[in-house]
Amino acid sequence: MEAIILAGGFGTRLRPLTYTRAKPLLPILNKPMISYIIDKLPKEVDKVILAVNYRKKQIEDYLKTKKYELDIIVNEEPKPLGTGGAVKFAEAHITGRFLVLNSDIICSLNLSDMIKSHEEKKAAASISLWPVDNVSEFGVADFRYDGKIVGFVEKPRPEDAPSDLINAGAYCLEPMVLDYIETGKLVSMEKEIFPQIIDDTDRFYGYKFDGYWMDIGRIASYIDVHKFLLDKKNIDIYIGENNDINGDLHKTTLANNIYIGKNCVLEKTIVLDNVKIEEGTKIYNSVIGENAIIESFADVKNCAIGDNEKIDKNKRIDNKIIWTQPKPEGYPDKQIGNVIER
Repeated sequence: MEAIILAGGFGTRLRPLTYTRAKPLLPILNKPMISYIIDKLPKEVDKVILAVNYRKKQIEDYLKTKKYELDIIVNEEPKPLGTGGAVKFAEAHITGRFLVLNSDIICSLNLSDMIKSHEEKKAAASISLWPVDNVSEFGVADFRYDGKIVGFVEKPRPEDAPSDLINAGAYCLEPMVLDYIETGKLVSMEKEIFPQIIDDTDRFYGYKFDGYWMDIGRIASYIDVHKFLLDKKNIDIYIGENNDINGDLHKTTLANNIYIGKNCVLEKTIVLDNVKIEEGTKIYNSVIGENAIIESFADVKNCAIGDNEKIDKNKRIDNKIIWTQPKPEGYPDKQIGNVIER
């Protein structure tokens, strides 16, 4: 069985971190995001197709450092094709029923159980579903007692919502779904293809699951997933190798080769490789990119600081994206490509 992992987006909402790296390689507790997805694949899967576009070589170089038993194919899109177009572009590698997974979702979904449910219901398509409190922010599934989905309602008022369940970004699909997707076009699986499958087959099902679900699409959710996983592990900090720590840390993750000076305070913060943070600095709810320097007595709150950036002594910044370097050529100003519509 094949699993297509959608890993081709630019990750514009995670800039400036994605100016210098592919979004699937963003580390979560010092482990690339995409490795959480690959490691979670069920025994039914023996081949992975990575749908990539932006920074393909980075992803290939990372895979060379790993020894996965799975057959992994890096399938480079000639241009961003959206969720549907990326799936169609992988058609040559599909031999039967297959999975489609988003590379930036960390969750407790048991894919084997979802596949079993799909088989039992003789579904044409099954999608994972997650309950939310505020239905008005999402596309909500019209979900029936037998598990069928008969449609989606976009951002309904709470009193009009057919359920509290949204698309959680994991799909189990029959090969016939590929026939609905036009080759070489930017296609949204969620907006353009799923409604056709619902209308034509009456075999479109939802699979609800419990536990946790986090969409790592923004800086805030990137920070939140770290705190969640630290709490889940019942630890206060997560520290890599070769670090010199002289400050006070809480709910913070450090990568490798980091210096933290005396009387520093870091809380709910992620620090990537080779960073220097000088004495007396306070950092809260922020991400510090690789090779950054934060000079003494700076005060940083709610910020994303890019790779190789420098924050001057005594500087106070709040709710800022710090990037003083040229933006990568071809990097878009807004989100395009593999967008999961929920």
